Amino acid sequence: MNKKIAILAGDGIGPEVTAEAVKSLDAIAEAFGHQFEYSEALIGAAAIDATGSPFPEATEESCKSADAILFGAIGDPKYDDDPHAKVRPEQGLLKMRKNLGLFANVRPVSSYDALLPISPLKEHIIEGTDFVVFRELTGGIYFGEPRGRSEDGNTAFDSCVYSKTEIERIAHLAFKAAENRRKKVTLVDKANVLATSRLWRETVKELATQYPSVDLDFMFVDNAAMKIIQNPKDFDVVLTENMFGDIITDEASVISGSLGLLPSASLGTKSSLFEPIHGSYPQAAGKGIANPLGAILSAAMLLEYAFEMFEESNAIKESVAKSLEEGYATEDIQKENPKSTQEVGDFVVKQIKKLVTVNA
Repeated sequence: MNKKIAILAGDGIGPEVTAEAVKSLDAIAEAFGHQFEYSEALIGAAAIDATGSPFPEATEESCKSADAILFGAIGDPKYDDDPHAKVRPEQGLLKMRKNLGLFANVRPVSSYDALLPISPLKEHIIEGTDFVVFRELTGGIYFGEPRGRSEDGNTAFDSCVYSKTEIERIAHLAFKAAENRRKKVTLVDKANVLATSRLWRETVKELATQYPSVDLDFMFVDNAAMKIIQNPKDFDVVLTENMFGDIITDEASVISGSLGLLPSASLGTKSSLFEPIHGSYPQAAGKGIANPLGAILSAAMLLEYAFEMFEESNAIKESVAKSLEEGYATEDIQKENPKSTQEVGDFVVKQIKKLVTVNA
């Protein structure tokens, strides 16, 4: 199978971890007889420095012509530390989501037996955790209008706006995912206070009748934030709006024990983007200490969600699990005798080849 993949390495550790993810894709292509064609493009601070725009037209065209997008990270201290900067790297991310119609963020949350001791939560609480969050990505308070400040600067306002159509399209994705998992969807909202949450609840209830095999329950976001820490194993598929999803997915990220392990997908009607959640981590850039496993698992999600290459995706996931079992990891996980970014990537590639050879 021939596929085109746009590579947006971005800023900070983005280029380093993305390079290891591409190595894993190359290993998959070789082992399974696929051909992946890559096109590299600028985004974030790197794009601002080169073009003045955080999401240049050339990058947008590269994304639109690709079958999927592999994204690294954006962010740079020279913009973060300048409150007067008129253009910021993060604007490129929001523009990309909007222009490419990436309306659904999908973030799996899993525990690894080998890493249970390094999680800040007790082992018996997180062991066996396996849920996925479907977060609406292009609506809500981050995009709602009107927004701004009063003329005297003493009052500020943001609008949280949702349409029924926006809710339905991501809810369908969540229910379809639940049909292939443990058949449970939990809608996280604040329907006791917010009108938008009441629309979410009404719409999802109506849509649930189309998925009779899936159980639907509801949870206020403050309660959900508590339950994710108390009993994460109780969740299967979590469905929620933009801001709530932003908060609870970052909360859930501590379960695995390292931000460097977590992948994500942003899905749209025409494009799909895959990225680790750890951010640009500029302090580690160029030192060879960044954990590439989140980026590598993002490549696994790309194969699964964009190309429906399930066996290939599982080969990467199993190889990552093997690296953790054997303690072949970077310093955020392996305090004694840590491996470099490239060494971990090389280990995963070797495991992919070994695994495919054994199963051939």
